[in-house]
Amino acid sequence: MKGLNARIAIACIGIASGVLLISMITFIFQAHYHLTMVQKQTDNIVLPKTFNEHFEQALIQSVLMIAILGVILAIIISLLVAKRITAPLVQMKKAAERMAKGELTSRTYVEGKDEIADLGNSLNHLAEQLQLQEQLRKTLTADVAHELRTPLTTLKSHMEAMIEGVWEPTPKRLESCFDEIERLRFLIGDLEQLTEVESPNFKLQLREENIVAIIQHHIDASQAAFERNGVQLAIEACPIIEAVIDKYRFGQIMSNLLNNALKFTPQNGTVTVQIKEVNSMVSIMITDTGIGIEEKDLSLVFERFYRVDKSRDRKSGGGGLGLTIVKKLVEAHNGEIQMDSRIGEGTTVSIFFPKPHKIYTSVY
Repeated sequence: MKGLNARIAIACIGIASGVLLISMITFIFQAHYHLTMVQKQTDNIVLPKTFNEHFEQALIQSVLMIAILGVILAIIISLLVAKRITAPLVQMKKAAERMAKGELTSRTYVEGKDEIADLGNSLNHLAEQLQLQEQLRKTLTADVAHELRTPLTTLKSHMEAMIEGVWEPTPKRLESCFDEIERLRFLIGDLEQLTEVESPNFKLQLREENIVAIIQHHIDASQAAFERNGVQLAIEACPIIEAVIDKYRFGQIMSNLLNNALKFTPQNGTVTVQIKEVNSMVSIMITDTGIGIEEKDLSLVFERFYRVDKSRDRKSGGGGLGLTIVKKLVEAHNGEIQMDSRIGEGTTVSIFFPKPHKIYTSVY
């Protein structure tokens, strides 16, 4: 920053000195010219020969004195201006260096509404995002460790008991071990899906599809599971509504949302899928009559490993990655997802996809 400070000061001094020099030369030239003209036009007036010389010399000395004082003043003002301009930049540089060392709570304070203030605000926003990402990384690491530790601990205790002869390896106990292995497999699968969706190379094969037919297919595939749980599943839509989607990825979205609705809807409940066109979007609303979600949890349900059920029961809450994957896939389609819920009344998940009225790229 010292170099920038010096360059700004030199530029200011150079400009001010140049203006003073040009002004001084112009003034001396004009004064000399007009004195000469006066002398030629006043031949009948007797003046001392040295009058013009002394008068011109006095003017030149005055101008030089003013120029010297002006240059000194320009130097002082330029140094102050350069320091004032570069001071916030120096502060930002120090804050960035502290952040690079891991002090993500560092912030820079810049007053005003100019470009430098905007730069300071952008740096503070970057620091906030880095701090948030660091917190998410730590939370993700802790959550993954927790998710893996519980089934592994169960498996270890079961296997030790059977190896030491405390338990007999009965089909029921082996089935319990198998269930824990399946939960680990599903968790790893969800993590792989999430990693794939968040990859910069992730691509969608977007095409115009009859979204009603695709949803009807997934409803038919899920009907047996809903009937076993005593939950009614219905669809309300016109025969044909087109949207721009990736058929396979959209299937992942619907499977996750239908399974989630089934999981939290009690026996004799209802899950309704409503499809309609809203302006330039296709709206899909999945409404259940389940237990509902508290308002304070609605903004967090799409976070990784977040469960409304604080007991973290995998049978009722899954791995905590399903809705995260759904949100990422919806956003990859240039769509939006919203969730509304009330305790004891149920939950409505609304997703919006673009209608086929313009060209879409297939790269997310």
